[in-house]
Amino acid sequence: MPRITPDGPRRKSAITGYTLALSWSPEFCRTRTDDPAHAVQCSGENGSFGLVVHGLWPESAQGWPQWCEARRAITPAEIRSAMCLMPDERLVARAWAKHGSCMVGRPAAYLEIIGILRSGLRLPEYDRISREEGLTAGRIRAAFADANPDWPESAVGVELTPRGWLEEIRLCYSKRFRPAPCPAARRGAKDSAAAKIWRGL
Repeated sequence: MPRITPDGPRRKSAITGYTLALSWSPEFCRTRTDDPAHAVQCSGENGSFGLVVHGLWPESAQGWPQWCEARRAITPAEIRSAMCLMPDERLVARAWAKHGSCMVGRPAAYLEIIGILRSGLRLPEYDRISREEGLTAGRIRAAFADANPDWPESAVGVELTPRGWLEEIRLCYSKRFRPAPCPAARRGAKDSAAAKIWRGL
């Protein structure tokens, strides 16, 4: 079992919405192919991943809730059950400890919510889109909205690295888990920002 150490203070506040963060795995694994800590996701032994779940984060008007007191610890079986969505055991354990503990009482319930949200999404062909000339963050955002008609572009955040590579898609939900406009902190890059998508070659 991974040992998780809090990286900030415990903060419990009223939840006003949620963010589902989807990490672009080729970019994450770009410098981690030989890192044993990320072998499941990045070694290539389990195939190649595209967008994977980074986490489901509760949001609040008074700073996001985090590191709440958990009534139950996550089990190895629960971690294994989530590995297809979040292919890193430390990531699964950390997401529960930091974020899930502020949402629900059981790790299984947190992971079930993530599974339901993810199963309702269609992912664009970002490998094909990566070959387009003049690619922008707005095009990446629009491609997601086009693939998911219930999602307005205002509810899709696009996070780029400092060098302009796609790092993460951040989907903003209301308290009732409906698409909602992203707050400025989750919106990410402007539509006009030049973007690139690493394909893992």
